[in-house]
Amino acid sequence: MKPLFHPALVNDPFGDPGLYIDFLFARRALLFDLGDLRQLPSRKLLRVSHIFVSHTHVDHFIGFDHLVRVCLGRDKKIHLYGPPGFVDQVWHRLAAYTWNLVQNYPTDFTVVAAEAHPDGKVMVAEFHCRKGFMPEQVRAETLHDGVLLDEQAFRVRSAFLDHRIPCLAFALEEKNHVNIMKNRLAELGLAVGPWLTELKEAVLRGEPDEFQFRAWWRGESGVVERRIPLGELKREILRIVPGQKIAYVTDCAYTPDNAERIVAISRRSIRGRRSRCAGSWRRPLQRGEFLRESGEDDESGVCRRGRDNFLPGHHHVLVSGMRRQTSAGRRGGGN
Repeated sequence: MKPLFHPALVNDPFGDPGLYIDFLFARRALLFDLGDLRQLPSRKLLRVSHIFVSHTHVDHFIGFDHLVRVCLGRDKKIHLYGPPGFVDQVWHRLAAYTWNLVQNYPTDFTVVAAEAHPDGKVMVAEFHCRKGFMPEQVRAETLHDGVLLDEQAFRVRSAFLDHRIPCLAFALEEKNHVNIMKNRLAELGLAVGPWLTELKEAVLRGEPDEFQFRAWWRGESGVVERRIPLGELKREILRIVPGQKIAYVTDCAYTPDNAERIVAISRRSIRGRRSRCAGSWRRPLQRGEFLRESGEDDESGVCRRGRDNFLPGHHHVLVSGMRRQTSAGRRGGGN
């Protein structure tokens, strides 16, 4: 089964943090952290729709200016999410430049910035290129269960960690993975076509089994169409399994509270899901190398020392906690 999300580090394990998530069969990507982006070609950067910034230390946010420069003059809207104070920081970055020529642009590049707060409040503001990136439509919203983005196929959840400043951890969760068993199509007298994508979308929307789904394709004599109960299609040609999950956790101190929060946001990654924990490693939960900024090395296990980041050996505590929670979940049968 082909995964929906294709993650790759923007830089090498000891470079600026950044995780690029490409989408299968879609001209779209997500980005976690805005460090040095020069390794990303413009064509890849222009696929990004949403960016999740853990905190605004320079190695996590220096790429914002490069992002704006690539997007200027394009009909594009980018959503950014960050910790408390993030909206003002985005505004200040934009306000550092002179925008007296942008009224001549035929398009209106827009930045939508949102800052999450530990009490569940979210402050949002929009910055439009053709209006000199002045803040507009400032509004307050409410965060539910840490979910920053909730779409039909996936959601992005957040958790607050302590880095002597608030630092966000993220989890990208595919709700379900719908796979087409194409060998079964011919047996049922069906052909491939765009309707298979529509079928997946109907399942992810939660349409009832009795819903009469329109299967259609172009045959030799024109369009062929059949109405089939969705429940029958689900039984006969679909395989629905738990989706991927990618947890992105970076700079934070080793404290019991941080460890508990990391385990909580990542634990579903090892309950029947195809998963990864993103950082300077490529393998899921084999060595517990969780934190990008710690400089963890896949082979040596050596990490950079510092009281505000995890030290060697701390990752074993996290993995043990995850395994305990996973075992308890399996015995209890729940999340």
